[in-house]
Amino acid sequence: AYRWHSVGKKGILESLPNPHTFPLDRLAAVGTQTEKLKRNTEQFLAGRSANNVLMSGSRGTGKSSLVKALLHEYAEQGLRLIEVDKSDLVSLPALLSLLKDRPEKFIVFCDDLSFETGDETYKALKTALDGGLSQRCSNVLVYATSNRRHLLPRDMIENERSTAINPSEAVEEKVSLSERFGLWIAFYPFRQDDYL
Repeated sequence: AYRWHSVGKKGILESLPNPHTFPLDRLAAVGTQTEKLKRNTEQFLAGRSANNVLMSGSRGTGKSSLVKALLHEYAEQGLRLIEVDKSDLVSLPALLSLLKDRPEKFIVFCDDLSFETGDETYKALKTALDGGLSQRCSNVLVYATSNRRHLLPRDMIENERSTAINPSEAVEEKVSLSERFGLWIAFYPFRQDDYL
């Protein structure tokens, strides 16, 4: 496991020798979500087509824990996890160029991802998900968690709608980031019976 820190447009990859991880079977009430994420990750590790993943929904439902548990399950198969804070997304292209020729498979993990008014860091992530002009790295996927389905607060979307010359284009540009993830996995609040 690693953590990426932005330094200008470049960055530092810090090793985390004792990451917080645990077996997948310790997680309860997220069986459907676990199966979808496992299937995608196993396809990725096997060199087949796999998707960037956005996990959204209620807080405390296991989104982040599920990603951490993947490292426990698949590290021996070459899976590596790199945590990237939202503020460090601007240097994502430097990280991707560092990883592209490595033999391991990397999941770039963005936890609690969301964007506020005036925040332009989402553009770097959007480019990384699409590949921009450069080709996408076949050994890197992005797994992100968020409490927001479209990563933006509703009032920001509504504000764009009311102040833009062409309201629908402004909203589409902002909302399109979440659509760059090929796999969306929803998490819902547990019923008390499930919790117990």
